[in-house]
Amino acid sequence: MQFVVVTGLSGAGKSQAMHVLEDMGFFCVDNLPSDLVAKFVEILDAQQRIERVAVAIDVRGGAFFERAASALTELEEHGVPYRILFLEAREEVLLRRYKETRRRHPLATEGRVLEAIRLERQQLEEVRGRAHFTLDTSDLTPAQLRAELGRLFSQSGSQDQLLVQVVSFGFKHGLPLDADLVFDVRFLPNPNYIPKLQHKTGQDPDVQEYVLRWPIARQLLMHLGSLIDFLLPQYAAEGKTQLVVAIGCTGGQHRSVVIAEELARRLQDPSRRIGIEHRDCNRAGGGSA
Repeated sequence: MQFVVVTGLSGAGKSQAMHVLEDMGFFCVDNLPSDLVAKFVEILDAQQRIERVAVAIDVRGGAFFERAASALTELEEHGVPYRILFLEAREEVLLRRYKETRRRHPLATEGRVLEAIRLERQQLEEVRGRAHFTLDTSDLTPAQLRAELGRLFSQSGSQDQLLVQVVSFGFKHGLPLDADLVFDVRFLPNPNYIPKLQHKTGQDPDVQEYVLRWPIARQLLMHLGSLIDFLLPQYAAEGKTQLVVAIGCTGGQHRSVVIAEELARRLQDPSRRIGIEHRDCNRAGGGSA
């Protein structure tokens, strides 16, 4: 049985993720009390007909959620393999989403949403630390979220392969919250100072040719590739299933995009899955990249 536990911050997209998983063929149960998780698995085992299951647990369960960690430990003791998907987003994004939907945060006692978000983040620390996959949905479109979940939970038989997600970003827009490794490429020559390249992105051949023409860029890629090739078996040996490698420049439009694209190409290997995301590539005002 493929068993996925979906959890994370309120407003980070758990309901949307559950809809995507349901479309992928998962039997989905939202807001399942933690105390019932192990019993629920027993019932499913007795049925022997449902092979893909996703349950969402979060702070809406109140006191039940406080026992989430012990419920997961109980699953382990019974030999039930599972994967935890933790969804999060930046504070300003969560605040905007709550203002747009006008829904009440489950921990907001007097309408102070920001305080509730920070309290919830504290309460979820232990579960987040046990997550197999962590997704920051701040800048993900619904289509991008669907693509991410497809890569993570497809039925292609590749679930046991380490997923390497290469993310380009701009430091001026903040670090990716889910990054495991962060590399700063702002020392590379900047296409933003070339008028004909300024308004293009690192996905344009002209920008790629400019960035990669410099020996320092090629040396960087050689060393990055060697380092990550060395690290991946070490992470896999300790049970890590996802590695997020973030490549940053100033605005996330030129240099980081080129290096991320080339690094992802060099990391391609049958033993791993490679994903790529350009978080700030087309962000308005992404210049000085």
